[in-house]
Amino acid sequence: QVQPVESGGGLVQTGGSLRLSCAASRSDFSISTMAWYRQAPGKQRELVAFITTTDSTTYADSVKGRFTISRDNAKNTVYLQMNSLKPEDTAVYYCNSLLYPGGWGQGTQVTVSS
Repeated sequence: QVQPVESGGGLVQTGGSLRLSCAASRSDFSISTMAWYRQAPGKQRELVAFITTTDSTTYADSVKGRFTISRDNAKNTVYLQMNSLKPEDTAVYYCNSLLYPGGWGQGTQVTVSS
């Protein structure tokens, strides 16, 4: 399978917003629970949010109420709307299947300045 392609990252100030996109060329996208992860410098990759095939969503406590995950099965794309960004959200963000991850993409860098 082709690796996901993440985009939409950038440099924003504290309190700003970004919308990330992930184009996942998986034949099983529409039947896969998809997730966003992030990895900050010197830290392990962590799960940020995931969305099931029935659009049920789950968030890490650190982003609950600020981030929103969504998906468009017609476009094989999953999104992450990030509001009220904090410096601790600075990381490289990746997407992948939650249960059957394939190869990892290059991610998209999010940097939040204080």
